[in-house]
Amino acid sequence: MGFTANQWAIVALVLVLGWLLGLMSRSGGAKWRRAYEEEQAARITAEKREQAARERIGELERQLAGHPVGPGTAAAVGAAAFGRRDDLSLIRGVGRSRETGLNEAGFHTYRQLENLSAIEADTLEARLGLPAGTVARDQWREQAAMLRSGEIEGHREIYS
Repeated sequence: MGFTANQWAIVALVLVLGWLLGLMSRSGGAKWRRAYEEEQAARITAEKREQAARERIGELERQLAGHPVGPGTAAAVGAAAFGRRDDLSLIRGVGRSRETGLNEAGFHTYRQLENLSAIEADTLEARLGLPAGTVARDQWREQAAMLRSGEIEGHREIYS
């Protein structure tokens, strides 16, 4: 059983219409291709900038070896940039300068301070140049626990 003349005409018409639609969509295809290429170029540029920033941080860390800025600075900056840190300066007795020291020592969140052992607290106090017992006396662990749980107003009432 073969095709009739009408069926062949319909097949030919469908092929011609498909070809015409394909030609018309080429201009739209170029728009999408251009957008894709721009997005790829932007991603590659961002990756290059990120790599350059990492290299610069590493270079600065090597240059500053033995200076007050510690090896944890890149981690502190990276954590801050990606929002993976808490505002430790809210803890009474910490402030901005000690927050930087805490970040350099690898402490970025309230949970980390809340979970400090006695030995870790002693080591941290020595590293920051604080008198022994400062963490316990100023209740850093308790303050961190309150701030972590969102009790900011309660913290202000007690520790301000």
